[in-house]
Amino acid sequence: MIEQTLDIATRDGAMETFVCRPERGMHPAVLFLMDAPGIREELRDMARRLATVGYWVLLPNLYYRAGRDTMFGPQVLEHGSPEHQRMRAVRTRMTIPPVMDDVAAMLAFLDAQFGVTPGPVGIHGYCMSGPYALAAAARHPDRIAAAASFYGTWLVSDAVESPHLSLGTGKGELYIACAEHDDLAPPPMVEELRRLFARAGSPGELEIYPGVHHGFAFPERKIYDKPAADRHWERLIALYRRRLG
Repeated sequence: MIEQTLDIATRDGAMETFVCRPERGMHPAVLFLMDAPGIREELRDMARRLATVGYWVLLPNLYYRAGRDTMFGPQVLEHGSPEHQRMRAVRTRMTIPPVMDDVAAMLAFLDAQFGVTPGPVGIHGYCMSGPYALAAAARHPDRIAAAASFYGTWLVSDAVESPHLSLGTGKGELYIACAEHDDLAPPPMVEELRRLFARAGSPGELEIYPGVHHGFAFPERKIYDKPAADRHWERLIALYRRRLG
């Protein structure tokens, strides 16, 4: 594989992006959007896993507006710690529309890259980025053929471009995975989303992972659940195989 860390030009500056791709041939591209704790080696390893099965992967640092190399230490997961408070100060300023500008910049970047298969692109996000992935599918219906949200937070909200507002408007297949135990995606919200999803007739699936907690797919978390994490990989790769090749 080939790994690089590149700056992608956006409307608001240079977005540091980890790129991981197969060494040979043409491959479909996928955008991998980080969770709230931000860029770390754990996420780079997940990007590498996708590259090994044949995808050109972009993993952007969505916190770049707060300063280049805005990253956090292990204590970011400890509520109330200095690192957690520092992350929250950045996270609470994040909204969907600027991230949609970032997605547009990444799509433009991919169009200029040799080795990227022209045409459909996939996108998936975890935690705070679940809504971004689904909103991007609606914003770019002719380009994003597959979008997945894993324990996405507040998928039904009063936010501008909240993904529940655009269900059924995109052309791509959606996959929404929710943890059974998740304060950031509580059962009433999930049930409301399920109802809206069914009513909109969106292509795809909303699946609840029983017995697991928010963050179950990350191997370095205490609540990591290997069977659920393996299922998430199976669902994601199968989605991309169907829609991207």
